Amino acid sequence: MASKPHARLVLISGGTCSGKTTMAKAIGKRMQELKTVILSHDNYYKDLSHLSQTEANKTNFDHPDSIEFPYLYQDVLSILKGETVNIPDYDFVTHKRSEGKMCVAGAEVLILEGIFALYYPELVELADLKIFVDTDADLRLARRIYRDIRDRGFNIDSVIEQYVDTVRPSHMAFIEPSKKNADVIISGEREFDKVLYLLNGFLLYESRRVL
Repeated sequence: MASKPHARLVLISGGTCSGKTTMAKAIGKRMQELKTVILSHDNYYKDLSHLSQTEANKTNFDHPDSIEFPYLYQDVLSILKGETVNIPDYDFVTHKRSEGKMCVAGAEVLILEGIFALYYPELVELADLKIFVDTDADLRLARRIYRDIRDRGFNIDSVIEQYVDTVRPSHMAFIEPSKKNADVIISGEREFDKVLYLLNGFLLYESRRVL
């Protein structure tokens, strides 16, 4: 069992395109008085550059095994200890992970977001606040279609096929059950500024506790 580092860890989970990143940024703005780092576990997908594009595209990125968890976990521990960490980059078009340009050090709060943020027991054990962003499946699918076509070079047929074959089954198997680990469940269909009002007490308490 790892000893608990001095910095605070906030975990934000939820299904694909539920609004996790938006939630993380909204909380980060509320903690401006602290040195807050926002990290996505998507940066730690396994490097598949050794595979052909066709083979890489067949990978189930909605399965926990697609994340190189030991690498992620070690970086989380280091960040929470205030150490300097270089965050890797992941390219969803080439499926290549490379040395990133983002360097963090001296963090007081780490916000880690991703679909598996509440899945791994080691992270859950470390966390001071655990949030699940719960968003209607139809809305999440619509957002994913828009994102994958705009940013990742997919066409609508490939997005739908991937959603049916891997995304939805993995959501039901791994992500939805992790909701039980959340301290707070937030609707991703609401305005986060209004929802954050409910978290103000915790955020203010954590701010004072860290300082």
